[in-house]
Amino acid sequence: MDRTNKSYPLAEKMLREYQAVIEPALVKYLDAAGREDAVAGAMGYSLTAGGKRIRPALTLAFCRACGGDWEKALPLACALEMIHTYSLIHDDLPCMDNDDMRRGKPSCHKAFGEDTALLAGDGLLTAAFQTILSADLPAETIRQAGLALARAAGPAGMIGGQVMDLANEGRAVDAARLRETDMLKTGALIRAAAAMGCIAAGAPEELRKAADRYAADIGLAFQIVDDILDMVGDPAALGKAVGSDAANDKSTYVTLLGLEGAKAEAERLRASAVDALSAFGSEADALRELAGLLAGRTC
Repeated sequence: MDRTNKSYPLAEKMLREYQAVIEPALVKYLDAAGREDAVAGAMGYSLTAGGKRIRPALTLAFCRACGGDWEKALPLACALEMIHTYSLIHDDLPCMDNDDMRRGKPSCHKAFGEDTALLAGDGLLTAAFQTILSADLPAETIRQAGLALARAAGPAGMIGGQVMDLANEGRAVDAARLRETDMLKTGALIRAAAAMGCIAAGAPEELRKAADRYAADIGLAFQIVDDILDMVGDPAALGKAVGSDAANDKSTYVTLLGLEGAKAEAERLRASAVDALSAFGSEADALRELAGLLAGRTC
């Protein structure tokens, strides 16, 4: 997985272009949710703290790759990012991973207190579905997108994976258990991102299945690289502390496969993700590059 000399101009350009529209849209939809002063600062603090915006970018990219109007998918993309942000706020709480830093800034609960951080996460969760319902899309499209996001975020998806992740602390787990945990905790929202883009475009089943396979592969690769960076990453570049997995006595792909084995698995998943996009033409070239960008990232 040595990508020192690799470049991904299409993927990087795509992310820059989508970030430029996602950032102001997040503020717009958050304001439309009617923010109460006590939690307004905390919600905005975490939602606008930066990040690569990979998940919302996937929604817009797959909508475009399927021939849809990606701008109409923007509320869906922003709703997804609200849910991702709420999960980070809650994940950082002392009762969860107990992380003091996020994206180079104090975690929400360190800046605003645990009670306000908890409510800020709750506020973003509910604002997400208000945002989906505001989309200028057919009612059935909105229904399908909302259902996909709710399933991915709930106990059968991200929350279920977080429960498993907490249960995994302090005990040895095998690769199958770790894969199941990460397919839910990290992978579910990434798969929902691709699915909502396809839904917004009214894509045929063949393309939806290809997008789901791609998203499942890059979601797992993303988590494997997270495990690698938690061991060997630069805290300054990552914007958070490293070594939390070891401190919490968690099994990771690095502990199970070794550092080189984990890198090899991330590379295998990258190749599989690219292969999944064979159902698409050149309109998915940026997504092909994105798989490599994510599998070889250093922050």
